[in-house]
Amino acid sequence: MADPAPAQASDRDLASIAEARALARRARQAWLELAEFSQERIDAVVDAMAAAITQQAEALARLAVEETGYGVVEDKIQKNLFSSQKVYNFIRPMKTVGVIARHEDRRIVEIAEPFGVVAAVVPSTNPTSTAIYKILIAIKARCAVVLSPHPAAVKCITRVAEIMDDAARRAGAPAGAINWMTTVTLEGTQELMKQREVAVILATGGMGLVRAAYSAGKPAYGVGPGNAPAFIERTADVKKAVHDVITGKTFDNGVLCSSENSVVVDAPVADEVKREFLSQGGYFMNAAEMDAVAKVLVSPQRLPNPALVGKSAVVIAQKCGITVPAETRVLLAPLDGVGRDYPLSIEKLCPILSYYVVADWREGCERCKQILRYGGMGHTMSIHSQNEQVILEFGLHKPAFRIVVNSPTTHGSVGLSTGLDPAMTLGCGGYGGNITSDNISPRHLLNIKRLAYEVTPVVSRWDRGAGTSDSTARPVPVLPSAPDRGVPAKGLSANVLSKRIDEFLGSRGYVQAKDSRPFAADSNPQASADQKPLDFVCEEDVRLAIQAGRKLVVSERAIVTPAAHDLGAEHRVFTVAPWRG
Repeated sequence: MADPAPAQASDRDLASIAEARALARRARQAWLELAEFSQERIDAVVDAMAAAITQQAEALARLAVEETGYGVVEDKIQKNLFSSQKVYNFIRPMKTVGVIARHEDRRIVEIAEPFGVVAAVVPSTNPTSTAIYKILIAIKARCAVVLSPHPAAVKCITRVAEIMDDAARRAGAPAGAINWMTTVTLEGTQELMKQREVAVILATGGMGLVRAAYSAGKPAYGVGPGNAPAFIERTADVKKAVHDVITGKTFDNGVLCSSENSVVVDAPVADEVKREFLSQGGYFMNAAEMDAVAKVLVSPQRLPNPALVGKSAVVIAQKCGITVPAETRVLLAPLDGVGRDYPLSIEKLCPILSYYVVADWREGCERCKQILRYGGMGHTMSIHSQNEQVILEFGLHKPAFRIVVNSPTTHGSVGLSTGLDPAMTLGCGGYGGNITSDNISPRHLLNIKRLAYEVTPVVSRWDRGAGTSDSTARPVPVLPSAPDRGVPAKGLSANVLSKRIDEFLGSRGYVQAKDSRPFAADSNPQASADQKPLDFVCEEDVRLAIQAGRKLVVSERAIVTPAAHDLGAEHRVFTVAPWRG
């Protein structure tokens, strides 16, 4: 008898693919309506969703821990509130409809256009907070969204979507603005990302998923592993630095990709740092214990074992057969290197820290680079120091786009304890194979149209007179106006301006010489004697002279703008004063 399992799997894949196609089409129809919303209407929908989901922050946190087995309820409540309140407060005043900016100096008007349908892939490690965040920023940008939950977190992500969809519909959003897959397989998620109705992908998850997003043929914001190192430099406030590292690493039991994974310690403070870790709940493993943990935690693919992800340090120790004090908060693994020969140097997604001691900040700099290259390029790191020069050196030379200073990487990277844009999706830039290094916001789900008015008149070769060939034509210099006659434009000397005028007039067939005039003019010695010759003439001077029916007396070397020259030559208003040498 044939095994029914493959057939059942195939049927599930087909169902997931069909659902992905149907939801993408539904979202596209809703987007056409959503794109016509005013700023007031879209803000009313966002307000309603944020208020409704905030009331459910605790219930959703408990549901997430119950379903996935990852993390800590209290911390997931804080993450849910971070998305429903801090992210919301950050995006609420953003203009995402119509004219969003005017640049009068450049005569540019910017107009927001929604990207389209967003395919949002949501991980199991931070399921509810990421779903809240992605729905809020998508709708704020007037983009319909289709969620693809991680198969291990379908129930809690679905509940988030249901609550926010109900609130959005009540506030006037069209049906289909928020969609979510209920039959989730890898094939279905890939089909969703490839659908022609989908305009952009927001992918959070493992490297394989992120690569799939970037290969789907659509613009994509993908975020993979972090493996963030924390450097404690000799001038650091050691007690606070250790507290920050432990706080970041134990927040939701280390499931955020920006949580600390390694500690790099400057040798002069190594003893003090170790004492602080021991006093604050750290446990330093010996070689045998590290080997036991590595065998259980690290898979042959150099990925963390899901059975240990998001578990406490004490639980991990028990599962690995080692004994630690009941108050242990983090396990520390002193290592001599980074890479495949040092399994615990990977991103661990649980309260285990690899631990290194370096001679100085330069060696620390290189060690942090090695750690980032082994699975965290472009993501996040932290430095604990009071030496601004060393801090700047880390900023200049580390391949990480979020370098958190004197704060936990977990909290600082997402904008909870720093001034970074609040976000649950963190771009890793070119180092990490991402299109941006930003914290993702509604601005990344907008296309910007620009009205561009002429600020520099264009003169073609046909405007420069007959007989000027392409090879000899010179560009007409654009002269800045000067408020006072005889005063050169700011930043240019009179000699430079004079030379440019000569070049311009030469391109039109006029030659500057002692026995000739640089423009069509009358020679009137009497007028020259009665009036002080002008050294600078603009178009407005010529117009006023024409209206008054008088001549303009100009000096032999007068600076005359091109427009003034043409108008004056046409009406023959110029009189050249004799050159007095």
